[in-house]
Amino acid sequence: MLVLGRKPEEYVMIGEDIKIKIVKSENGSLRLAIDAPKDLPITRGEVWEQRLKEQ
Repeated sequence: MLVLGRKPEEYVMIGEDIKIKIVKSENGSLRLAIDAPKDLPITRGEVWEQRLKEQ
């Protein structure tokens, strides 16, 4: 697992077409903006884990 430090308004790229930008960091919480192809599903971790439990 890669761990990066980023400040608000900074971003990371995954490949050439996925951009994850830090929009806000406050009180230990982050707000992210994800720019990715529309056909790529994006799921929050807690939703993903719930789906795995239901299978």
